[in-house]
Order: sequence, then structure tokens, then C-alpha cells
Amino acid sequence: EVRLVESGGGLVQAGGSLRLSCTASGLSFDDYAIGWFRQVPGKEREEVSCISSNDDNTHYADSVKGRFTISSDSAKNTVYLQMDSLKPEDTADYYCASETICGLDWYEYDYWGQGTQVTVSS
Repeated sequence: EVRLVESGGGLVQAGGSLRLSCTASGLSFDDYAIGWFRQVPGKEREEVSCISSNDDNTHYADSVKGRFTISSDSAKNTVYLQMDSLKPEDTADYYCASETICGLDWYEYDYWGQGTQVTVSS
């Protein structure tokens, strides 16, 4: 059984940082990509970042380029999303998801975590 668990969300002031973690069980990072998505109530879920299997490739949404960094620790089966220079518009529920490749729409991902809330105050 594949299980993804996010942690690290919270309340932070604009300009601050948070590091989200996504710990996976039941799958290998050698075979699966991990994507980070976020969703605001009433809006569609959007991809924030993705890291491919074996860390070959990373992708970032334009809105977070230069501020967010995705990385993985295969030994811990954990993917991190380091979020710096946070803005109020980054406020959302953040989810990690896994699939075989990056570059898919959110509805193409089969496995999801429960989400972690990020609130950035102005």
C-alpha cells in the first residue's frame, strides 16, 4: 500500500520560510516522481514543483521559481519543499503526490497525501 504523509505546514509571516516534508511508504523514489501541489478553496489544484525519479529533473511553477526548492532524501524516502521568501499568495493547502513521471496534470496522479496547511500573513 502506497502512503504519503506531509508535514511542516504552519503560519509564517511574509518573507519567512517553511520546509514541507513528504514521507512515502510502499514505493521507491527510483521508480516514482513526487509532485507538490497546492489548492485554495474555490480554485483548481495547481502544481508547485515536481522531482523526477532518481532526481534527474526538477520542475517549478513560474510563481515559485527562485523561491522554492525541491529535493529528496532516498534514504529517508522523503521529499522536501523548501519555501523561502513566502508571500501571502502562497497561502494554501499543500499536497504531495506520486506518479511515474513529472509533467502530469493533478488528476493524473494516483497517490496523494492528506495535505498540510500553509498560511502566510502580510
